[in-house]
Amino acid sequence: MRLQLATWPQVDAYLAHCKSAILPIGSTEQHGPTGLIGTDALCAEAIAHRVGDMLGVMVAPTIAVGMAQHHMEFPGSMTLRPSTLMAVVRDCLLSLVRHGFRRVLLVNGHGGNAATVHAAFAETQMELDALSPRPELHTRLINWWEMPEIDRLSAELYGNSVGAHATPPELALTWALHPETADNRVLEPRLAPRGSFHGAADFRARFPDGRIGSDPSLATPAHGERMLETAAAEIARVAEGFFAVE
Repeated sequence: MRLQLATWPQVDAYLAHCKSAILPIGSTEQHGPTGLIGTDALCAEAIAHRVGDMLGVMVAPTIAVGMAQHHMEFPGSMTLRPSTLMAVVRDCLLSLVRHGFRRVLLVNGHGGNAATVHAAFAETQMELDALSPRPELHTRLINWWEMPEIDRLSAELYGNSVGAHATPPELALTWALHPETADNRVLEPRLAPRGSFHGAADFRARFPDGRIGSDPSLATPAHGERMLETAAAEIARVAEGFFAVE
């Protein structure tokens, strides 16, 4: 059930029996030499759509550009300022609330979004608290790659080669969605270096091909199908309880 594929009377009829929505959010950033720049948005969107279909919940359009300043030394990456992203999330939530949505689950595909999204939740709630009468809004953020069942499946398939960026689980999922883009050639070094960084230039200097601690050559489209199925099933269980909040 896609918001952008519905008419306004259809949304009105939906709201008569359901006040819940799912909002995918990701990023547009490099994912190493073999990963798609849209990986984070593509993963979040696919999982959100699968969860929406499982629960009969409407899915809003994906916020595809996130807070990715640290990737900006790699061509094709795009970023919003944290303040811009916070405003985008806030405005999306207020738009949904105005029409009668009361529970909004954000399915997130990019770790760099998390702090800003939580700040946007607080900003939105403060604005609603100032209204009289105040519309009730429940919000929650789920990072799909941090779900326990995804952790277990990733360990089973990839051992200690998952890493922290351009990981085999996320690349596998995008290759399941777009198998014509699958590129699991072995990179050099096979396992990328690990470590921390500060800023975009330091990221590029420390991790010159864009990977952190990962070996994406282990990924396959078949693995991606399992990732999608596992993430959607686990998030659907969490979402069902969240949407039932009174």
